[in-house]
Amino acid sequence: MTNATPEAPSLAEAREVLQLNVAYTRARVLHTALELGLFEFLAAGPRTEAEIREYAELHSHLVSDWLEALVGLGLLTFDGGGYANASRADHFLVPGRPHYIGGAVLQHGRVHYELWNRFADALRDGKATSGRNITAGAVVEEQPDLDRARRFLDHMDTFNQFVAAQLSHVLDWSRWTTFVDVGGARGNVAARLVLDHPNLKGSVFDVPGVEPLFDEHMAARGTTDRVGFVGGDFFNDPLPGADVILFGHVLHDHPEESRKKLLAQAFDALPPGGMLLVYDAMLDESSEPGAYLQSLVCSVILDGGSEYRVRDISAWAEEIGYEVEQVIPLDTMTHDRLLVARKPG
Repeated sequence: MTNATPEAPSLAEAREVLQLNVAYTRARVLHTALELGLFEFLAAGPRTEAEIREYAELHSHLVSDWLEALVGLGLLTFDGGGYANASRADHFLVPGRPHYIGGAVLQHGRVHYELWNRFADALRDGKATSGRNITAGAVVEEQPDLDRARRFLDHMDTFNQFVAAQLSHVLDWSRWTTFVDVGGARGNVAARLVLDHPNLKGSVFDVPGVEPLFDEHMAARGTTDRVGFVGGDFFNDPLPGADVILFGHVLHDHPEESRKKLLAQAFDALPPGGMLLVYDAMLDESSEPGAYLQSLVCSVILDGGSEYRVRDISAWAEEIGYEVEQVIPLDTMTHDRLLVARKPG
């Protein structure tokens, strides 16, 4: 009897493991470009390496390799004389553009990256590695740092701008006239809904410290007269009544019992026949690895945070008394799912 010779691992597989191991280097090259304002500087047109060095006050020999790495990553182009933004960088990474996602990039570079350095600790004790509440509400309530909160909301709006577009067209909003976005921060989703649907008026329910940021955002969107702000603590204060109550990227910040409590509070606030809408990157049998990574992101940020399974939130809602009508996959950056449930009446 002869022993079979084990198949030798391929060089390609070894390279894949190595690429996974150093994936953080790509992220840090991108983070740094946003932190230094590179894409904004190049929005006006190509610049030489010397001009980039002068603009960002860079004097290191590392600059050439950094710029070439950005070219290799498809974020810059080089024509032999100057560097320019590649189309996707020009579209997504220049501040002020309609689909700017740099807020999320900066938040990951400045905050999330450090949290993941202690991920092994989170696996051992189950506690968030942030050690504190770093939501926008906590930032403005605990210390009046509106600039820091504004950066955090840029990060949130990076994701919810895509959700808002989906949410606006996957449902028939002509059936309703009022809605409340619970934990809706400065009202980015609410503004999109009222702009798309003239029959709607909305409210955002969030901590009082967010209101100045809400006011400036509604003024910028032209929705001051269509979306109002209600200050409060959604765990301790009654929710405002409306035809529709919406929780978007809220439940995944809290443990199961808190999620159930919020769903129950919404049930009390809704009229008979009123609708509950919940969107998060919910998990099910078809979820890809990225969904579980998103769940881990929630877990390292806040104690009790994580994504949750479709079957679980459906069960929680039905236990409270809702009739779950459907769960709709949304084409968003985090592959969210939208739970639609009705209060009987």
